[in-house]
Amino acid sequence: MSAEAADREAATSSRPCTPPQTSWFEFLLEEALLEQHLQKPSPDPPPVQLIVQFLEQASKPSVNEQNQVQPPPDNKRNRILKLLALKVAAHLKWDLEVLEKSLSVPVLNMLLNELLCISKVPPGTKHVDVDLSSLPPTTAMAILLYNRWAIRTIVQSSFPVKQVKPGPPQLNVMNQMQQEKELTENILKVLKEQAADSILVLEGALKLNKDLYVHTIRTLDLLAMEPGMVNGETESSTAGLKISAEEIQCQVCYDLGAIYFQQGSTNAAVHENAKEKFFKTKELIAKNGSSSLHFTIDEERLAGYCQACGVLTSSSDDASQQATPYSQIHSCMKSGNYQDLVKIFLEDNVTLSLPVQFRQSVLRELFQKAQQGNDALDEVCFKVCVCNTVCDVLQGRTIDIQFCQLFLKPSKEKIDFLLEVCSRSINLENASEALKRKMAAFLKNLCLGLEDLQLVFMISSHELFIKLLKDEERKLLIDQMRKRSPRINLCTKPVTSFYDIPASASVNIGQLEHQLILSVDPWRIRQILIELHGMTSERQFWTISNKWEVPNVYGNVILGIKDNLTRDLVYILMAKGLHCCAIKDFVHAKQLFAACLELVTEFSPKLRQVMLNEMLLLDIYTHEAGAGVSGERPPSDLISRVRGYLEMRVPDIPLRQVIAEECVAFLLNWRENEYLTMQVPLPLVQTNPYVKLGQLLAATCKELPGPKESRRTAKDLWEVVVQICSVSNQHKRGNDGRVSLIKHRESTLGIMYRLEFCLFMGKLFFLQEPLVLTTILSLFVKLHNVREDIVNDIAAEHISIWPSSIPNLQSVDFEAVAVTVKELVSYALTINANNHFWLIIQADIYFATNQYSAALHYYLQAGAVCSDFFNKMVPPDVYTDQVIKRMIKCCSLLNCHTQVAILCQFLREVDYKTAFKALQEQNSHDAMDSYYEYIWDVTILEYLTYLHHKRGETDKRQIAIKAIGQTELNASNPEEVLQLAAQRRKKKFLQAMAKLYF
Repeated sequence: MSAEAADREAATSSRPCTPPQTSWFEFLLEEALLEQHLQKPSPDPPPVQLIVQFLEQASKPSVNEQNQVQPPPDNKRNRILKLLALKVAAHLKWDLEVLEKSLSVPVLNMLLNELLCISKVPPGTKHVDVDLSSLPPTTAMAILLYNRWAIRTIVQSSFPVKQVKPGPPQLNVMNQMQQEKELTENILKVLKEQAADSILVLEGALKLNKDLYVHTIRTLDLLAMEPGMVNGETESSTAGLKISAEEIQCQVCYDLGAIYFQQGSTNAAVHENAKEKFFKTKELIAKNGSSSLHFTIDEERLAGYCQACGVLTSSSDDASQQATPYSQIHSCMKSGNYQDLVKIFLEDNVTLSLPVQFRQSVLRELFQKAQQGNDALDEVCFKVCVCNTVCDVLQGRTIDIQFCQLFLKPSKEKIDFLLEVCSRSINLENASEALKRKMAAFLKNLCLGLEDLQLVFMISSHELFIKLLKDEERKLLIDQMRKRSPRINLCTKPVTSFYDIPASASVNIGQLEHQLILSVDPWRIRQILIELHGMTSERQFWTISNKWEVPNVYGNVILGIKDNLTRDLVYILMAKGLHCCAIKDFVHAKQLFAACLELVTEFSPKLRQVMLNEMLLLDIYTHEAGAGVSGERPPSDLISRVRGYLEMRVPDIPLRQVIAEECVAFLLNWRENEYLTMQVPLPLVQTNPYVKLGQLLAATCKELPGPKESRRTAKDLWEVVVQICSVSNQHKRGNDGRVSLIKHRESTLGIMYRLEFCLFMGKLFFLQEPLVLTTILSLFVKLHNVREDIVNDIAAEHISIWPSSIPNLQSVDFEAVAVTVKELVSYALTINANNHFWLIIQADIYFATNQYSAALHYYLQAGAVCSDFFNKMVPPDVYTDQVIKRMIKCCSLLNCHTQVAILCQFLREVDYKTAFKALQEQNSHDAMDSYYEYIWDVTILEYLTYLHHKRGETDKRQIAIKAIGQTELNASNPEEVLQLAAQRRKKKFLQAMAKLYF
């Protein structure tokens, strides 16, 4: 022992054990040798943390002269420190609720063991073998306190605990936390083994019909005196703080109820015992009042326990059973009486007594049962979901996605039930205006989401709908439905009154103008205009509708026609044709364009060529929306006309840029690469940027499938795209002569602006497997990777054909490039969601932006689509070492360390260092030992066995031993057997991962 420790021991031994003239708090601090910086005694009760300080001081190991660590000595100083800790707990009246909130399990275990020791409970004695009635009151109370705490700790350990976000790593703090965690686990293990004995002790305490006493500061001082000084008071029945028999029963019943409720999850009969104990606790609190208790009980938690027990157990009192909807719902779910279950939810839509979380939990349970193969529950799920949705609507909450999914295929029966629920859930006479507006908006949006007009009519003709919506609102809704639905075209609806209009000046001009706006029949349009011009020659009838729009390049030519009737007719026919083309009504568009072509052929070669160009564009749209969807190639005549348009050299013909775009996109989509690269006229390439871009794309795509990829054409395309994505800096010289940077502007050096380029790209990706998309996507990925601050590259097909550097990096708008890459990949996956190369690119993008869960989703999806959901081997060019390493990093940053160790086996050379480091982590968010069956590397399994043995984790060690003992993993097996075992585990693990992240 050191000199300083010896002096402290001597000083402590020389002091008296009782405070002669000072307050007890000053004496506590003095005897504990703690520096508390207090100038005077504190009037407040001692903090609970003093217990920790006292017990830590008393439990410090000592070091002998040979520098060997010895257990804490049983000297006077340590005995006083333990006594001081007991005195602080006594001041708090041994309230376990307070002590558990402030003290850890190891500290409280040490404190209660000291209480047992000072209360003369022989060490090593089983409490269940002791007759409590024959013990002194304080001794019996100490045993009750310990066993109550044991039961409460077991219950508390079963609750989920929110993980505390760790601060900066500190080695000493982490070691201390790890030691405390291991100590807590060991104590819990012992308590759970002794749980049955503790329950028997507490059940025996309920039979005691006498008051007990708990130690106070005074009784503890008496016990600390020399044996000869004790006058026997501590052994009598009046020493300490009196706890009445009813208060003891109240606390013991509550704690027993909690442990029985926990055990009821595996044994339903135990719920009856829990119910009995909780209701007994409730009676005792009602009888004595919660204020009379020396110990506190959480009455809100008690009420929750009572309600749960009332639901989970059957009651002999039918009236009380029917009093709560929870009990009724539980009974219906248990017995399969789903018809009554729906009635309960319908009734609750009026009373709104069930919480929304409870409603959702019942629906989830029904969905789970339906997914297990009970098809009869599909209708019940829909009905309960409808009840929940209407309840959400009335309470102003958003509609759940489950309702939208179940309503994807509506039927007459579903609409009938929905309207019934809506009608029974709202009382129109007493409902507020806000409630009516919510229901009206729900029904209106429901109509707009339906495509079947018969179902819409069912809703719009219902009594509730008619009462909630005014006539103007219903008419406006019907108009919206007609405009939206392709099955109703207002333009094609015949107007019977038109045929009755006589061709005379007495006809109202307004009626004719109305018919002119609605009609899409070229002959009828001509007839109406003739009659209108016969009535008045002062009006320009092409202006009566602001919806009639003609491009400016055409408008100047058309408005130059001298004859008013011809001018109106040509303008209106073209405007209506362009509108029908925009809404994909290609049949009427063709009729209107054909009539206009026939008309202008008589007097204007220029307008004739304009109409031929527009009809060419219409034929392109028609093919792509029709036969082209199934991959059928366009007729040779259409391809010839497209080529003819691009080669056209007729002077003074007004041209729309969109037609050239669509023609180039058409040739690229149908792989007319030979024409674009070899036959397109050179002047056209030099004057039309879309033709030049198309030629470069075609040349690059043409040579990609060959054995030797072209770098010359790829370099030309690269330079064009880099210029398109470049920016220029605009400078301004100030009054002082200095030049300041104003802002970045899009460079004008490119053949087109980036927005025009992106719009053109959107027209290219038409086929299911567009090579153009793959080419341009790999170009942008490479452009994204060349920037200097990129940490994680993105992989793509054919990426090697592009240049690896850019002379002037500062001139490229890399933010726009990154956005373009994301948009391209997202659009590509809408075209073909099973292209594993595109899925890998999407995963790399999420990985580079630290969205690791989404990245894993797409990495796994890429493997799944090319291996029949992992039933076949994933090709090595998909799951490369780089992809596997990124999956490992994703799992590591998601704290799924067991998954990391398993993925380390997928590498060409197993990364044991990373695997071992991951397995050492104990804060893992994955299934841990349940993944051991997917490990085929014997070295990793052996390390797991060693690790669990070192930690004392027997159960997990046995799982690892079982995995290692499988005969197919024997190192003496042929290589084919070992590979087959590895492949089978790979398959099961990847399928398990897919179910987790999909």
